[in-house]
Amino acid sequence: MRTIDFSPLYRSVVGFDRLAAQLDAAATQTSAQGYPPYNIERTDENAYRVEIAVAGFRPDELTIEVKENLLTVTGRKAANDDARKFLHRGLAERNFERRFQLADYVLVTDANLADGLLSIALKRELPEALKPRTIAIGTTTEAKPALPKATKAA
Repeated sequence: MRTIDFSPLYRSVVGFDRLAAQLDAAATQTSAQGYPPYNIERTDENAYRVEIAVAGFRPDELTIEVKENLLTVTGRKAANDDARKFLHRGLAERNFERRFQLADYVLVTDANLADGLLSIALKRELPEALKPRTIAIGTTTEAKPALPKATKAA
């Protein structure tokens, strides 16, 4: 796999080191994190949905946590002490932890478990100070005082 050198970025911009670290982490993730499978869907201009296939998990075996822009979904199966004898076991019921890095101002608004899919709704909510605003342009009818003329020094 190719590694990306971010040193030219560090020489020319300030404050983007977090972005570079996230890109580097995404590039170096192993493909072993394939369980459980998931979808990320954009449902609106500022809304997203993450769907995770969690067949066999009950709601009390799943945990969703958001901390410092990191969404973590954890599944912990209770020990199965049944005397069941499987001829084939194709349903993966192993513990997992899936992490998603969220952009600034992205909030989890809802979570729902139905038909083996855990659906997590996300929404980007910008603070009022960051939203674009229109500035009214006023007109004045009074004349501005004339600027004094510059005098030449001899």
